[in-house]
Amino acid sequence: MSAIQSQDSSLLSFIAAVKADFEKSLRILTETNTLSATRTFQAYVRVPNQKLVVALTPPDLWKGETEARAVVGTFEGEIVHGAAAAGRQGSRYAPIFEANADVHVVIHVHTPYLGGWASSHRVLPILYAAAQRHTLAREIPVYVDRRPGEPAFINDVIRANPHTPAILEANGGATFWGQSIIEVSKFILNLEEGAYFQGVAEYLGGSKEFGPGVLDQQWSMGFVKKQDSAA
Repeated sequence: MSAIQSQDSSLLSFIAAVKADFEKSLRILTETNTLSATRTFQAYVRVPNQKLVVALTPPDLWKGETEARAVVGTFEGEIVHGAAAAGRQGSRYAPIFEANADVHVVIHVHTPYLGGWASSHRVLPILYAAAQRHTLAREIPVYVDRRPGEPAFINDVIRANPHTPAILEANGGATFWGQSIIEVSKFILNLEEGAYFQGVAEYLGGSKEFGPGVLDQQWSMGFVKKQDSAA
């Protein structure tokens, strides 16, 4: 019996809930061909009021696994529940949680078209209305110089523009953050779709800036509307 099982049943319930959200998101992103073939999809969820992170990874199909793996670790990297091998990166994004109280989940993901933009080292302007609807940020920056570390880069990005919801990882995938696994996963799907359409538009002269009134329209339907309802 692990320390968590013997001490905190509410934490076990939290783990079960985020694991269910992760598996639902994994299924939908897989069925919509949003994920690349390797199914790189990792979620790191802050445990409320504790310096703990639940690290979630897909089942290893090569090993015949059928359930997602959930490992709990401290911000310092000590594993307190689950297999250490699966959760060795549980503290990977702890600096983001420590610096940003409103960030509750970080997801690292590989998708075909966001991956293409990442490999080009080009900032991704948000020129797809369905994606722009959910953020006031107008572009997704690219993390190229890995020497300072990804969490430090993300913290710099958030300080520069608190509305930025993601970064592209040059020559890799993308990292998103937000309030919940489901919310962030929905945006992953929308932004991947936008990256696809904008990639197609490159052959037609490139995506153009939104026409008059589009931003106000989209924000009133999505982000701003949500903010108003939460106020």
